[in-house]
Amino acid sequence: MFHAPNGLQRDRLPEASRKPEPAPTTAATATAAESAPPAAPARRRDPYFDNAKYLAIVLVAVAHAWEPVMDGSRATRALYMFVYTFHMPAFIIISGYFSRSFSARPDQLRRLVGGVMVPYLVFEVAYTLYKRWADDDPGHPLSLTDPFYLTWFLLALFIWRLSTPLWRAIRWPLPVALCIAVAGSMTPGIGADLDLQRVLQFLPFFVLGLSLKPVHFQQVRRREVRLLALPLAAGAAVFTYWLAPDLGMRWFYRSAGAGDLGAPWWAGPVMTLGLFACSLLLTAAFLAWVPRRRTWFTVLGAGTICGYLLHGFLVKTVDYLDVVAENPWLAGPGGEIVITLTTAAAVTLLCTPPVRRALRFVTEPELSWAFHRDVTLLPGPAAAASSRTSR
Repeated sequence: MFHAPNGLQRDRLPEASRKPEPAPTTAATATAAESAPPAAPARRRDPYFDNAKYLAIVLVAVAHAWEPVMDGSRATRALYMFVYTFHMPAFIIISGYFSRSFSARPDQLRRLVGGVMVPYLVFEVAYTLYKRWADDDPGHPLSLTDPFYLTWFLLALFIWRLSTPLWRAIRWPLPVALCIAVAGSMTPGIGADLDLQRVLQFLPFFVLGLSLKPVHFQQVRRREVRLLALPLAAGAAVFTYWLAPDLGMRWFYRSAGAGDLGAPWWAGPVMTLGLFACSLLLTAAFLAWVPRRRTWFTVLGAGTICGYLLHGFLVKTVDYLDVVAENPWLAGPGGEIVITLTTAAAVTLLCTPPVRRALRFVTEPELSWAFHRDVTLLPGPAAAASSRTSR
């Protein structure tokens, strides 16, 4: 979803490192230049992953917009549950995949702070102040350790990425991560600090992403997988419609343990493992149908952090102003279609390059003033070699 920490984005060298004047060309040097191998081309972004990130952020925003209108409609509630089963797991798996080379080098830590922690701090404060003003709630507390609304993902991503070297070192990372998630689901009363329940229960998806290789994404895009994805998604939609009235939505949020939801302790492991399996299947079905080629929305994949962080203000505005209560027609089929299309168009605009450039001071800050000078330079040959071998 966010900036890949694999060393593909480089900082500029100081202005002092100017190229010397070229030496005169001779026949010998010309022959040598012709016989020399061509320089390796700069690695370009893979349009497949940009397409996946854009489509996933649209699903995230639309699902958030459905929340005020889903209670009166079984179909909308079922569709909400269906989307919630895989949209954040898909994001987290992709985030883990692009964290594979993270080894806590100084330059990587600098990008992690600038690309994840700084946006978290800024938008945690912004969402809190906006609630105080728009919802007429001046007493709403500001807590940098208790994420408000959608900022939890940034804090979780910061923690997960810092733990990457550990998961890359142990022998069975995914089973261990699943055990941690199960233990979290059986532990009531963990509290809201760091949104630790979500950090623990969504952890297996990040660790799975760390374990994936390019060949796995090639396999999921095979024609037979795409064909199997259709009946799988249709069957899951029918099953969700049947289950919708009886299953609480908080299971999908992973924000509480079984005891906090009034369920017996054994429901935690059952739901954690069951939802993990369902999420994995639907994520594979989603990724199977993501376009591989460049499309009109490929460029928007680079701006998903802006779409993610900004669309919450639109959704919260509808909530704070009681827009649905004052316009009951929005809870009907026609209104739900309007909400869906409007939200998809809005988040699309929020992912565009002009918005990304406008927010770069928050989402991609330079931070050279906050780090030692050697951290702001390109990593040396040893670090680059280490980065290549860790992929």
